[in-house]
Formats: sequence, structure tokens, C-alpha cells
Amino acid sequence: MLENLKNKTVILASQSPRRRELLEMTKINFRVEIIPDIVENYPEILTVTEIPLYIAQQKQKVYKHFWSMPNYIVIAADTIVSIENHILGKPANKKEALQMLKILSGKTHQVITGVSIKSNVETIDFTEITEVTFKSLTDSVINYYIDNYNTLDKAGAYGIQEWIGLTSISRINGSYFNVMGLPIDRLYDELSKVS
Repeated sequence: MLENLKNKTVILASQSPRRRELLEMTKINFRVEIIPDIVENYPEILTVTEIPLYIAQQKQKVYKHFWSMPNYIVIAADTIVSIENHILGKPANKKEALQMLKILSGKTHQVITGVSIKSNVETIDFTEITEVTFKSLTDSVINYYIDNYNTLDKAGAYGIQEWIGLTSISRINGSYFNVMGLPIDRLYDELSKVS
């Protein structure tokens, strides 16, 4: 437990079970507040690496009533998958998941997470980028994964902690946990600075 958070109420503004699991592993006491669905639009002038932080900041605004409260800390995050400056969001159906995994096959892509931490006295924003390389994926590998795992709730249609990550990712450069949706090592360091 971080001593500086001892008398704080930490709120995770996320529906992601993976983010919840990662934050639980730090032994930080927190509660989850489900954010209403926000339209994840962003200005076209933003670069791919700026988009997740912008969306995290938009999610953060849903909780602005906490910003003025002493001893409250809100954590909001957004993760995207980018390949050749093209964003792969969450697939709408199995056909889209298939197309996304074919695009990622045999190539390196970026997983980019924007994190916004806000209290009544300060804001800490940061972005974490991890490069992930897939082996060449056969149709049978892709179809097996899609048929046996929920690909529709994940950016890029895959979870690194699942079967496809274990069997088909050849290289990672950066934070593994970032690919799961929260760069927990960096988040822990940043939370240690909150006053």
C-alpha cells in the first residue's frame, strides 16, 4: 500500500475487468465507478499517440464532481491498438475480429494507453506505448481464437494474457501490462507522487 494514499479514496473509472484485476494486484484500496458510455470522438488533428490520453481525459470529465472533494483520486484510462497509424478499436462482430487479426498477423503494432489521474489539487496525465509483434497467423489459429475467446471487448480483437498471446506473440517491447490495458508499473509510480 502506498502510504500517501492511506487516507485517500481512489476511484477507478473503468468497466474493464482487466484494469480492475491489475489495480487489485497492487494492494491499493480502490473502488470501481462505472462510467456512462461516452462517445469516443476526438479531434482529427490529434496524432495516434495523443488519442488515448484525450479520450481518458474525456472519461475523467464524467467524474468532475469528485475533483473538488478533498482526498479523492480518480483514475481514467483508454487503450488503443495502432498499426501503421491506423487505429484498431473493439471489433463489432466476429468478421471484424477476423479482419483485425489478419491485419496484425506477422507484423509489429503499437498498444497505446492514455492515463489521467486527478485529485482536487493536481492532475497527472501520461501515455505509455508498447510494441507487440505477432507471428504469422494461420486462418485456423485465428478462427480457433475467435471461436473460443471473447474478442469483441478488446481493442485489436485480442488479449495478450489469453491463448493467442501465449502462442502467437513473438516479441514485446515495453510494458506487458500496458497491453492488458493499464501500464500498472508506471501508474503505481505516478500514484506515489500524489499529494
